[in-house]
Amino acid sequence: MAAKDGAGIASGGTGWSIPVPPMRFAAIWLALLALLALSAAIVPRSLLPGSILPIIPFAAFLAIATMGETLVLMSRGIDLSIPAVITLSSTVLLGVSGGQDAALLPALLLALGFALAVGLVNGILVALFRLNALIVTLAVGAITAGATLWYRQGIAQEARVPPLLAEWGGSRLLGLNVSVWMAAALIVIATIVLRKTALGRRFGAMGANPRAAWIAGLNVPALQVSAYAAAALLYGIAGLLLSAFIRNPTLDVGNAYLLAPIAAAVLAGTAISGGIGSMVAVAGAALFLTHLGQMLKMLGLSTAVQYVIHGLAIALGMALAEFRLPYRWNRKR
Repeated sequence: MAAKDGAGIASGGTGWSIPVPPMRFAAIWLALLALLALSAAIVPRSLLPGSILPIIPFAAFLAIATMGETLVLMSRGIDLSIPAVITLSSTVLLGVSGGQDAALLPALLLALGFALAVGLVNGILVALFRLNALIVTLAVGAITAGATLWYRQGIAQEARVPPLLAEWGGSRLLGLNVSVWMAAALIVIATIVLRKTALGRRFGAMGANPRAAWIAGLNVPALQVSAYAAAALLYGIAGLLLSAFIRNPTLDVGNAYLLAPIAAAVLAGTAISGGIGSMVAVAGAALFLTHLGQMLKMLGLSTAVQYVIHGLAIALGMALAEFRLPYRWNRKR
């Protein structure tokens, strides 16, 4: 049975479970509150609706991409093909649709289909051929980027997404861009699957201890392949939402998502050793990094200083995520 600490515990239905320290996933929310307090003190205008609402969609795009990276990290892998998959899905959308609403549905399906195909290739090479995940995803990403560049040469530089998608991408519900609600829905669905279903518990058990999961009868390679496939599908969704929002995506659309999703996943308390992760915490990490970037830009700091502060923030976040509460207190829970 899965233990019930509400923080994200993996169990493979084999009579054992992996306890997750409550502080691991709470740390990012505490860090976000501290960042907001600091913003109120030194850059109060960064908390105005006119400053927050325009950047919230970018936090949503980052959150969706980070969800995919989190799944891969939970399976004891890593994925560096995110920028290539995001750009691929965006480019396929432009090419297949031709900017026409009539071709929107097949364009969306093909874009997600190609993204899924890249994820399957990554998963098969890593899980079945036992190749190094970092090298595989970097190489597959490079090949994908090359193919995308070749395909993009036949598309006009001023190409835009279909008007219907552009209108939807810029619409709001209760004051928030629809991408934010899409990200929230995906987070809820992923959380339910990981915590409340047998598949999710098996996936967590596989990531925590692949050998023990294999002995317990779980299909470890299939679960690992599914992690890369689901992750690529999430990257594709992020690419489509981003394209709908900016309306005229270029080949640079995915560049910002090489290391940011990894950083956000780490800040969210995802265990690099596998098995442990929280999609809710991912949302907090995406908000944290997005607002931090906005605040640093408003302060007028140089790019070099911004990189240093981002690095320090990630290091501090990792330290907080690894913080352990006293043993007695945990036992009382």
